[in-house]
Amino acid sequence: MVGVEKKTVKFLNLWLPVILWALIIFKFSSGVVPQASALYWPNFAFMKSAHVFFFGVLSVILYRALRGEGLSRKKAAIWAVVLTTLYGASDEFHQMFTQGREARVRDVFIDGIGAGLVIYLIYRFLPRFPKKIQEFLLKLGVN
Repeated sequence: MVGVEKKTVKFLNLWLPVILWALIIFKFSSGVVPQASALYWPNFAFMKSAHVFFFGVLSVILYRALRGEGLSRKKAAIWAVVLTTLYGASDEFHQMFTQGREARVRDVFIDGIGAGLVIYLIYRFLPRFPKKIQEFLLKLGVN
């Protein structure tokens, strides 16, 4: 029974953050989004920055989960970006059926850019971080 409990704890530790963050994204995409500004470009920039942020975070926690499952850094990085972009596509598909929202292929690309940018920064610069930051991130599971 202990083995099952360990596997359950490991699963929850690795995948519960991914599931919860995906649900947060789903919740945000289920309603009408208020305008950040009456002007088009500031509102556009704010909304697309939100895409980069939300899907960038999703890619980091997916990367963490995949690394925890034993994937190499490279495979985890690639899969995190691919899965995050696919989730972005499913989110846009969901918005086709949500009143007050519209699906945009452009947003899938922005989601993928957010995921790729954050994973690139982790993959490229994490080894150059000071040891204390690396140790802290290692405790979080991001390595």
